[in-house]
Amino acid sequence: MDYAPTPSVLPANPFDAESDAATLREAMKGLGTNEEEILDILTARTNAQRQLIKEHFLREYGRDLIEDLKSELGGKLEDVIIALMTPPVEYLCKQLHEAMACMGTDESTLVEILCTKSNEEMSEIVKCYEDMYDRPLAEQLCSETDGHFRRLLTLIITGVRDPVGTVDPEKAKEQAKQLYSAGEAKLGTDEEVFNRILAHDSFAQLRLVFEEYKELSGQTLEQAIKHEMSGEMHEAMMAVVECVQSPAAFFASQLNNAMSGAGTEDQTLIRIIVSRSEIDLINIKDEFERIYNRTLVSAIDSETSGDYKRALCALIGGA
Repeated sequence: MDYAPTPSVLPANPFDAESDAATLREAMKGLGTNEEEILDILTARTNAQRQLIKEHFLREYGRDLIEDLKSELGGKLEDVIIALMTPPVEYLCKQLHEAMACMGTDESTLVEILCTKSNEEMSEIVKCYEDMYDRPLAEQLCSETDGHFRRLLTLIITGVRDPVGTVDPEKAKEQAKQLYSAGEAKLGTDEEVFNRILAHDSFAQLRLVFEEYKELSGQTLEQAIKHEMSGEMHEAMMAVVECVQSPAAFFASQLNNAMSGAGTEDQTLIRIIVSRSEIDLINIKDEFERIYNRTLVSAIDSETSGDYKRALCALIGGA
């Protein structure tokens, strides 16, 4: 399967950091704030361009753009705008830290961020996290999680996954047998076997393993995981499996979950839309419509309001 990620936010061209900084300064001067001007600029620039605007703002006006935005905006709109202004890896590290800093650990956020990354992405996150919080991510995770779930996340963040594109069809047949023997074929489940294979192998190799598993078992690995596992371990394993098959479908499902039931999980909504906007948000938007038979914009339209809604829809490309 060739996955061609399509971002919804592309570099503005032409781009003028000086002009953008001046417009933002004007939008925040005096009485009242022109939220529309702020949104129009920051949702239509890449993160790299936003950093250049921030640098120019400091140089030209002697002011910290993020601090000015925080003082002028509020609520969920502020959350979106500050997320947009934060370098992507730093933003994900903040989200991980918050997930482990609250009363009770937010395992779903850990799974969404950690189980969907390549070794290269994981390496950047691990380095940035320690720089920001002066504590290794692995150490923090170990103190906040336990059991096989902790083991799986530790394997993922230590970067044991094979390089992108590494495949061995014969090995895939053997691994499918190992998974079958560790789950369906025995009473109880040997989670270590699942951890070893799902955390070590490249996504391309895992796709072969999943095909071989279906040939061998007659059912998909997802079906087996649903029967064999529960709780956060089930959630983590399903995240890896779904991301191997279709990252866009995984994130579309996460967005749908965030908007289902009573209330909206705004932090999840913001995190996925902001963090995937320069990667594959168009793919996610298309998958959302295919799976749920309604547009992502219409779903957000019914769950959010005001400038917060406008900001999210602008990032998706439906404003």
